[in-house]
Amino acid sequence: MAATEELKVVLAQPRGFCAGVERAIDIVERALKRYGAPVYVRHEIVHNKFVVETLRERGAVFVEEIDEIPEGAVTVFSAHGVARKVENGALVRELDVIDATCPLVTKVHKEGRRYSEKGYDIVLIGHIGHPEVEGTLGQIPGAVHVLSEIDEVDNLEVTDPDRVAFVTQTTLSVNDTKDVIAALKKRFPKIVGPDTRDICYATQNRQTAVIALAKQVDLLLVVGAHNSSNSNRLREIGENFGVPSYLIEDASMFDPTWLDNVGTVGVTAGASAPETLVQETIARLRDYRNVEVNTLDGVEENVHFKLPKELADVPRPKDAMEAWAVGNS
Repeated sequence: MAATEELKVVLAQPRGFCAGVERAIDIVERALKRYGAPVYVRHEIVHNKFVVETLRERGAVFVEEIDEIPEGAVTVFSAHGVARKVENGALVRELDVIDATCPLVTKVHKEGRRYSEKGYDIVLIGHIGHPEVEGTLGQIPGAVHVLSEIDEVDNLEVTDPDRVAFVTQTTLSVNDTKDVIAALKKRFPKIVGPDTRDICYATQNRQTAVIALAKQVDLLLVVGAHNSSNSNRLREIGENFGVPSYLIEDASMFDPTWLDNVGTVGVTAGASAPETLVQETIARLRDYRNVEVNTLDGVEENVHFKLPKELADVPRPKDAMEAWAVGNS
């Protein structure tokens, strides 16, 4: 039974799935409908255990490497993108590949190759080891330098200081990259790179929403995976504003002691976290308090990316994307 003490819950707007994640999940759903199980997926389709487990129950098989997939099998590349050597490996095994790489990631690949073909050293602002960065490294020929901190700029060695270009990991926002970009421009005055408008809209919007949220709550809960770059950044933003902030994968990770001396809780979700996990978190809060829920004013996203042509005519399964918003049974 819920306690009688009041608790205000403020939801960030926007939160949760971005268009690239929606597209990637939709691709797996429609591939299962068209080809039947199993459909093989290289790496997690997106960084969320709930999503991966739900798709696994529906017939998706997740693997780490291409050589784990039977020759000729239907195969989906994750939203993070893959290196050229992975694409070539799929060709050798004659896999029927459907590419779920986020179009914004693909855009970074194209920009990097364009600069490389002109003889530029490429600086990739991102985190070594992140799947998107690994994929981008494998898509750009020539010299590519990965860095994420300002102090790394001083130690950067390039072929020609007048021919340097930069690209960024899409799960970093304008705020995440601006200081590094400023340091690069100071050291390499002729450096070229994409306009800030090319930064992933979803990452920027979610961070902007959390900044507004952190100014009016006593506690911040970020629903998302611990290996999700953008989810971790949302938690860090809350902490930077002096708000106790926790990253939880689902409602079971919530600790009721966090509510001590708390009157207002802010809730958001990383770009790979479905709305059903947010609603389950609110339900968990109702186990301890009488909850009033409000949604912060914010950007309403209406971005949608086209599906691959081989799936465009497949009807969306009844239990597909809508189910992620209200919970799966």
